[in-house]
Amino acid sequence: MNDKAISKPADAIELAIFASRITAVCEEMGASLAQAAFSPNIRDRLDYSCAVFDARGRLCAQAAHIPVHLGSMAYAMADIVAARDWAPGQMIALNDPYLGGTHLPDVTLIAPLFVDDELVAFVANRAHHADIGADSPGSMPLSRSLDDEGLVIAPVALVDEDRIDESVLGGWLDHLRNPPIARGDFSAQIAANRIGLKRLSALIGDGESADVGAFETRLAEYNDYARELAASALRELPDGRYEFSDVLDDDGQGNTDLAIACCVDIDNGRIAVDFSGSADETAGNVNCPLSVTAAGTLYVFRCLMPGQVPACAGAFDDIEISAPAGSLLNARHPRAVAAGNVETSQRVVDAVLGALAEAIGDRIPAASHGSMNNVALGSHRSDTPWDYYETMGGGLGAGPNRAGASGVQAHMTNTLNTPVEVLERHFPLRMCRYALRRGSGGAGAQRGGDGLIREIEFLEQASYTVLAERRRHAPWGRDGGGDGAVGENHLDGESLAPKCTGAADAGQRLAVASAGGGGYGTSS
Repeated sequence: MNDKAISKPADAIELAIFASRITAVCEEMGASLAQAAFSPNIRDRLDYSCAVFDARGRLCAQAAHIPVHLGSMAYAMADIVAARDWAPGQMIALNDPYLGGTHLPDVTLIAPLFVDDELVAFVANRAHHADIGADSPGSMPLSRSLDDEGLVIAPVALVDEDRIDESVLGGWLDHLRNPPIARGDFSAQIAANRIGLKRLSALIGDGESADVGAFETRLAEYNDYARELAASALRELPDGRYEFSDVLDDDGQGNTDLAIACCVDIDNGRIAVDFSGSADETAGNVNCPLSVTAAGTLYVFRCLMPGQVPACAGAFDDIEISAPAGSLLNARHPRAVAAGNVETSQRVVDAVLGALAEAIGDRIPAASHGSMNNVALGSHRSDTPWDYYETMGGGLGAGPNRAGASGVQAHMTNTLNTPVEVLERHFPLRMCRYALRRGSGGAGAQRGGDGLIREIEFLEQASYTVLAERRRHAPWGRDGGGDGAVGENHLDGESLAPKCTGAADAGQRLAVASAGGGGYGTSS
């Protein structure tokens, strides 16, 4: 293949090369973002995602980053693209969950690619900022409205004519506690998009070698290929209607056992997933926009497809998703959503898997630990403010032919932990214990994976917030397998609620123990 332009027509080899090259654009964007970022949350935990979209906002490619980021971007991008006029040299930033975002810490930067004044494609990245201006350190508060959660960014040009708009960026930094760190992270996101534009431009070609038509033709072929592979996999699912209901522990505001009801209709490979019967939107922050619900749903069906199915729009053309407006899974402005992205998305996965277990039980595992186990710590003292945010792994659900893995992230997240050395170097914290929670996986012919215990000592007075699930309702086992142990939160040995916030003095210890995965099959 010509290094500067795309030849046509495509054969199987050329299409495979095209797929690798466009995916590599996303991967290099991610590598650039991690290397340039200032905050441990982006630099060390890799809490970001990168993707390429076509001129209509349809997903072309993504790296193996974070499913809840990527699925929600793919679902919402077409509306974002259609809502504005685009110009060369722009980068649009947003985090508003009701205008294409997920929750406020996830800030998305979108850059259009023009070739000879023609809009051809977009590159985008989404990164989680540990401080987005909430009163609560870590910007993951026990909120009751969107305004409680920090700075709300409606789509706005952060970069115009290839220059950062300092009035926009400066306005954001005025709301944040550590402007140099925030500026560094935003600059890293800008740099990642610039790398993406450069590499995508090289793929299409430039000057006389540019061939936009060939690029668009190849994208169409790529989507057709994905659609055919996906349809073949989905047609293997038996026709019928399959239902399942699960619950969230609580919303942090006293409302408990919030239902996530799922109905999956399968008709010759056509999939309709309806969440009618789920709880109404609630006072706490476990609400989520429909894009997050879609991310969890699409993730499950992507897991049922062969690994070689391209992660592009065509793979999902036969899947429809609906949830009643005003419900927990299709909340309305200005409902709080900080935990919806991280916790409710996980329960969406459990509900869809539970419904599909009726159809293809031998392919569906027991429930995994079902929470991102969010821990936000920090101090907003004027002299040395700091914000720390982390998610924790837990136990995976076992399957018919394998035990569940222990101490790993599951389903909608794909981040690393913060290395102990990084945590202790950058924050007034000491890691006292970091271990597997032995025996927390559910019993069965195949045992569920064990959860984690992470115990942190405060070296100075600070605030904490924990947003966690599976503290009251255990991850379910399958086919006679036992449930995983529920998770626990403690401060100096005293039990804390699943979602809690408070102040800690120097010397106190916060311990978060994640749930184990469910077991599979009856023990002999």
